[in-house]
Parts: sequence; structure tokens; C-alpha cells
Amino acid sequence: MDIEKRIKLISQPPTEEIVTLKELRELLETKSKPIAYDGFEPSGLLHLGSGLLRAIKLQDMIHAGCRFKLYVADWFGYINNKMGGDLDLIRETGKYFIEGWKACGVDTSKTEIVWCSDLVKDPDYWKTFIMLGKKTTLKRAIRCLTIMGRKESELSEVAQLFYPIMQCTDIFRLKADITQLGMDQRKVNILAREIGPKIGLWKPVVVSHHLLMGLQGPMKMGGFEENKKLDKQISFKMSKSIPMSCISIHDSKKEVENKIKRAFCKPKDTENNPILEICKYIIFRKKRELEINRKPKFGGDITFYDYESLEKEFRQGKLHPLDLKESVANSLNQILEPIRKHFNKNKKAKKLYEKVKKVKISR
Repeated sequence: MDIEKRIKLISQPPTEEIVTLKELRELLETKSKPIAYDGFEPSGLLHLGSGLLRAIKLQDMIHAGCRFKLYVADWFGYINNKMGGDLDLIRETGKYFIEGWKACGVDTSKTEIVWCSDLVKDPDYWKTFIMLGKKTTLKRAIRCLTIMGRKESELSEVAQLFYPIMQCTDIFRLKADITQLGMDQRKVNILAREIGPKIGLWKPVVVSHHLLMGLQGPMKMGGFEENKKLDKQISFKMSKSIPMSCISIHDSKKEVENKIKRAFCKPKDTENNPILEICKYIIFRKKRELEINRKPKFGGDITFYDYESLEKEFRQGKLHPLDLKESVANSLNQILEPIRKHFNKNKKAKKLYEKVKKVKISR
């Protein structure tokens, strides 16, 4: 595969930003199998964003010739008080995540799964951690703490200060040429680019993907980023801690229909529309088309083969939100059905799912 095709795969939605495209091209020209990684705090059930969207982007990276490392950040989940701060339960949730990614289409035979609890056993991990920490001001580290999904005012434990420098350390101990995480992790990835070379390490290419909007639509939160556009994206993102804002990969056909029916979808609004986001980042990446069924008096049936055409029709008011929602629910259920079957038929996956779903989820 030539360089331009590989860049196209890495750049396509849900990718939102590459820092920098020039460096990515140079990397692909000099390395046939660059290492890319994405890290996950094991916490709660996977949803469209943490499951399907991440799987879609991960497969893009694999097809582009990257050697991908899935990083199960169990210690990070412990620092962030996920799953009630129960480290054993966090690890069980990590195993559930692996089953979820498989069900969502990740070819785990072409990925390397690394656990944080294994990586930190290497004494050189902590040497790198200290070296990077000495090149980072306390103020800068505190500013990065929003990568935990919490505002600065919510943070009170000394262990939480370890989080951003540990994440920078991961990049270099995993030998990652590319960091492929969500836009909410951009701040720490940029920090790694700045401080890595100061201790004789490399400057990783940052490939950041879009954060799927929650079904509730725009929310008045903020306080995560100085950049207003990014702050909104983090505030609006789909979250398992707000059940009706998110579609779990396990939701039944009826649950999906009900959640989509109640979702925010303002007519002609294409900027803050979670239903359109599901079309752009999930449906058109998995199915490549969206069929709208409606009565002749409302325009009759129509099939869209690309997101741009759908968005234009909606913006012009030629497509009613209810017709769009019905079609999106149908398409999502088709996409989710094999995932439901995996967790129903695979005994290991089913057992892990049953254990994780019993835990009350909090931020």
C-alpha cells in the first residue's frame, strides 16, 4: 500500500486532528510498521464511543500497516477511582473490554494487548517517569489533569498528580511512534511531544479522534479546556455515567429505539446533533449507506451513500428528525446484533459482562 493510501486511512473519520501530517508522512516513509497505541481506563460498560468508534479507528490503523498496542490502563482506573476503587474489579473490567473490542470488530490477532500493571514492573519505567517529571512544571501537570475527565476543582489526591506523567511515560515505554487517542487526551500527548526530546526521546505523532456526542446534545458544563471548541466536545461527549445519554453495545433493540427516539435532534441543526454524529462516525463507517423509509407524501424512500449528502438534506429541512431517527435506530440495531450475540453465546464474555454490569457507575 502506498503512503497516500495509508495516510488516508489514518486521517479518515473519526480522526479529527493529526499533529503533524508532515511528521506522519515522514514516519510512514521511514518505518514500514510504526507502533501506535490507544489506552483505556477499565470502567463500566462499553458504549458506541468507547466500543464501536474506537474499534473502527483501530482497524483503520491496522489496515494502514501500524503495529497497534491496546493498553489496558488498570492502574490509571485505580488512581481515577473507577469501579469503586476496587483494583481486582478494574482488572476484570479490563478483560471485559478486550471481549468487547473483539465483538466490535477488532482483530486482536493483529494487536498487542499490554496491561499497565505489567508495564510498571520494569524499574526503567519509573526512571523514565522521574526524568519526564523533572522536565514538567507542577502548573503544567495540574493543567493536564483534566485528561482524567475531571475538572481541576474535583481533584484532591496526590496520586492523581502521577496520572499525566505516567501517561507520558507509557508512550515511551510502549515505544509508540503514534498516540491514537481521543481529543480529550490531546493535552497530555502534546506534553509528551514537548518533554520527550528533552531527555533524548522522540516526538510522537498525535492522531486524535472525535469524541462522540451524547444523546442529550449540548450541555452546560465546560471547564475542561481553554479551547472553547474542544471544551464543548469534552462536555457533550457520550458518557456511561449518564445512562440515557449513551447507547451501550449491549442495549436491546427496544432500548436502542427508545433512546434514539428521545435523543436531541433539532431540525436543520447539523452542528450539535448526536443523531447525525452517529451517522457520520458509526453508520457510514460500518454500513456505507443509510436507507430512509417514509411515506410518499413525505418524499418517499431515499438512500444516502455518504454523510455529506445526508447532512445537506437535513440542513435544508428536507429530512424530518423522526424519519432520520427511525432509520438510525434500525441501522444501529443491525450493527449491534453480532455484538449482542457474542456476549450471549461466548461463556467467558457473558460472565465478564454480567459481573461488570452489576457495578454502579460513577464519574
